[in-house]
Amino acid sequence: MTSTTPAGTPAGTPGAPCWIELFTHDTDGARRFYAELFGWEAWEADPQFGGYFMFARDGAPVAGCMPNDGTMGGPSAWGTYLHTPDAAATVAAVAAHGGKVDVEPMPVGDAGTMAWISDPAGAAVGLWQPADHPGFVALREPGAPAWFELHTDGYDAAVAFYRDALGWDARTHSDGPDFRFTTNGPDEAALCGIEDAAASLGGRPSHWVVYLAVADTDATAERARALGGSVTAEPADTPYGRIAEIADPAGLSFRVLGPNRS
Repeated sequence: MTSTTPAGTPAGTPGAPCWIELFTHDTDGARRFYAELFGWEAWEADPQFGGYFMFARDGAPVAGCMPNDGTMGGPSAWGTYLHTPDAAATVAAVAAHGGKVDVEPMPVGDAGTMAWISDPAGAAVGLWQPADHPGFVALREPGAPAWFELHTDGYDAAVAFYRDALGWDARTHSDGPDFRFTTNGPDEAALCGIEDAAASLGGRPSHWVVYLAVADTDATAERARALGGSVTAEPADTPYGRIAEIADPAGLSFRVLGPNRS
C-alpha cells in the first residue's frame, strides 16, 4: 500500500468504498478458503439473484460473492463498490466526464440499487445506492476491509474523473517524478487512493485493489499457502503497516495489511 489508511469510512459519504465483492468461477472453493483464512461465515446463496451470497464477519455482512459462469462478460476478480446517494445521477455524471456505464442502475430486491462503470483508463468499479443493505459495517478490524486503491495508467484523467463524477475530495499527497498519489479526503481521514502505476502495471489493465485487515500478516500468508492459495508478494513492512499480496486457490488476488514487525 502506498497511502494513508483511513481512520474510518463515514457512512453515506459519496464516493467512499462501501462494499467489496468476489466474482469467481469457484464459489465452493471460495467458501472454504475465506472461511478458513478470515473466519468468515458463508451464507446461503440466493437463486433469485443468480446464486449470489454474502460472507459475514461476527454475524454482519462483510463481502459478497457472485458466481462467474462465463455469461456476464467480465473477468473473475475482487471488486469494490463506491457509495452513491443517487445511482441514476451518478451514472449520468460518469458518462459526462469520460467514463463508461457498463451496467445501468438496477434494483437488487430491497437491498439497494447497483451499477457498474469504467473510468477513463478502463478500471471497473461498482456503484451502490443503499436501501436495506448499507454495505460493510466494520473497517480496519481483523477480517474486515482495510483500504482501497486504484492502480492506473491514466492518473491525471482518473483524478479528475473521480473528483468530478464521483464527488471526491481529491487531495494530492505526492506529485514527484517517481511517485504520484491522490486520496479521497485528507491525511488520516482519507477514504481511498489513486496511484500512478503506469510504470509498474506491467501490461495489466488499470484496476482497483482491495486490502483486508489482519492481526498478523506473516501468519495469514502462511495460512493462505496451507489452504491452497499463493503469496504473490511476500510480507513486507511499510510506513502504513505490513503488507502481503495473496491469491486464492482460483488465482484471484487481494492484499492483507497488519501491524509492522518492527
